[in-house]
Amino acid sequence: MTILVTGATGNVGRQVVEHLVKRGADVRALVRDPSKAKFPQDVRVVQGDFLDIDSLRNAMSGVSTLFLLNAVVSDEFTQALIALNIARSAGIERIVYLSVIHADLYVNVPHFAGKFGVERMIEQMDFKATILRPAYFMQNDLMVKDVITGYGVYTMPIGAKGLAMIDVRDIAEIAALALLRREQAAEPLALDRINLVGPETLTGADIAAIWSEVLARPISYDGDNTDGFEQNLKQFVPAWMAYDMRLMGERFLTDGMLPEVGDVERLTALLGRPLRPYRNFALETAASS
Repeated sequence: MTILVTGATGNVGRQVVEHLVKRGADVRALVRDPSKAKFPQDVRVVQGDFLDIDSLRNAMSGVSTLFLLNAVVSDEFTQALIALNIARSAGIERIVYLSVIHADLYVNVPHFAGKFGVERMIEQMDFKATILRPAYFMQNDLMVKDVITGYGVYTMPIGAKGLAMIDVRDIAEIAALALLRREQAAEPLALDRINLVGPETLTGADIAAIWSEVLARPISYDGDNTDGFEQNLKQFVPAWMAYDMRLMGERFLTDGMLPEVGDVERLTALLGRPLRPYRNFALETAASS
């Protein structure tokens, strides 16, 4: 019984691998460049790419459970559908897919719409899957750490509706537990969806206030200018991605990312501990500066 982890060298995937190994799972990691793979000794590393069909077939041969994580790239949807078709051909029924919260609501945001399309394929092809729907990653704010600490401004487009931000470390542990639950079940379990949220829903002003407390000096919120957000991002990522992120930010402002009743309690029970709050992330980030 083998679990294949895709996206294994990324922040989430790497931690999923580590959690699985600690719990005694037989883990296979799909990576583009094995020379960059730093995993525990027992992990079998396989080289491959979502658009390299033969490499995917090789990676999925003999696999019982799949963790499907696709990066935000221009052909993310195509990559995910190819992976699921090959998984079906390989006889893999047990899947954990990392989607996004409100994928069915943010219909104009390309990477949200793509993930919702993948969810529909999972349903219609009758995969036995857990669909994880994380809210905004706290670690996204590492991109603006220098702006916060150097200029005293928090610039992410969070708005006044609020986002139920979650720590990447909590996402990875929940994903590993979901994989093990499916892997160890006597029969494939029915499809379910789990919203992955943090312990509190925070506005842009709330986050600026947390940083003000942590840094012991005033930090202001200036994130509602999504045009400026897009222009700044274009210095670091392709224009299509900057626009995609702008559209996401605009939905933050109009709709927020709000948990459903019972989400926090469900995750707390699953982990057996409280979810990590944003203030802890800010303290750790400030201490590492």
